[in-house]
Amino acid sequence: MLQGFKEFIMKGNVIDLAVAVVIGTAFAAVVNSLVGDVLMPLISMLVGTPDFSNFLVFGAVKFGAFLTVVINFLLVAAAIYFVVVVPMNHMIERRNRRMGILPEDEPADPQVVLLTEIRDSLRSRQ
Repeated sequence: MLQGFKEFIMKGNVIDLAVAVVIGTAFAAVVNSLVGDVLMPLISMLVGTPDFSNFLVFGAVKFGAFLTVVINFLLVAAAIYFVVVVPMNHMIERRNRRMGILPEDEPADPQVVLLTEIRDSLRSRQ
């Protein structure tokens, strides 16, 4: 039972989904701040107050609040990358090497490469 759970967790799709949810949540804050603190005050200056909460004058464009949210997003993204993605990639790489699976950029056995080239050459002649 625990082996099945370990296999489930080690799948790349689960980690990718978890990262996407966290990044999506952080990015939602960026978008909300852009809309609420930057765009809405600019629009309200042009059209008046179409039911804006706490309508403020020109000096109320909150670029500082937006910048804070963007920095928070970048920090969350960096934390997720260095704490989750990098260690997971190393674990997957070690597992693949243990299983004999080569990364795409590493050359395979020279005999396999030669046989693949011969096969491809024969296919192109037909």
